[in-house]
Amino acid sequence: MPLIEVEKLTKVYSDGDVETPVLHGVSFTIERGEFVAIMGPSGSGKSTLLHLIGFLDDYTDGSYRFNGTEAREYAGDEIAKIRNQKLGFVFQSFNLLPNTTVLENVKLPLLYSQFPEAEWDDRAMKAIRSVGLEHRALFDSTRLSGGERQRVAIARALVCDPEVIFADEPTGNLDSKSGGAIIDILQKLNKESGHTVILITHETETAEHAERIIRIKDGLVESDTKVKAPRRANGGSLNK
Repeated sequence: MPLIEVEKLTKVYSDGDVETPVLHGVSFTIERGEFVAIMGPSGSGKSTLLHLIGFLDDYTDGSYRFNGTEAREYAGDEIAKIRNQKLGFVFQSFNLLPNTTVLENVKLPLLYSQFPEAEWDDRAMKAIRSVGLEHRALFDSTRLSGGERQRVAIARALVCDPEVIFADEPTGNLDSKSGGAIIDILQKLNKESGHTVILITHETETAEHAERIIRIKDGLVESDTKVKAPRRANGGSLNK
């Protein structure tokens, strides 16, 4: 059973009498443990699609099944648990709390989790170590570089041990070296930890680090292809 099943998914935004169609019938499946890039130009609908499959917005028509259950069959509290326990989000703008430490930022999702408070520091430090920032754990997040802030965002996405990591243009605000380090972390999380990674990007070079590329154009799937030899973030290719 696929982890994610999308069939003829549509999304129309309404503002009074004005309707703006964004997705026009998107279909695909994603298996557990895949590293998939959803790629398309600005305005293609890729970020809208992420919001739908990440339970951040509702679709207009079609079907979206997560773990075999139609998304609309989940109750509100079940959706909140899925977002907290099953999904991790990394955004281009980092979305860190200002004037708080790295540790405090990473611990934030645990406030709404089922994990006992006695475990929070250990779980947060484990996530921080996984992105190589243990030496920055007590630093104010505003003192970090862009690449370090994005690592904090990844650690925060990992702290509840989710099944899926959604990364929405995670290298968009970074230089090439820092961006490469972020992609390297995502590849390792996929290969070594088994996380399903869904990467949203408009850049072909970034998408080619994934194992599969779903290209979105004008709200439709233009192509869905396997990458024979995914690129390594530090050069070369990545083979299973």
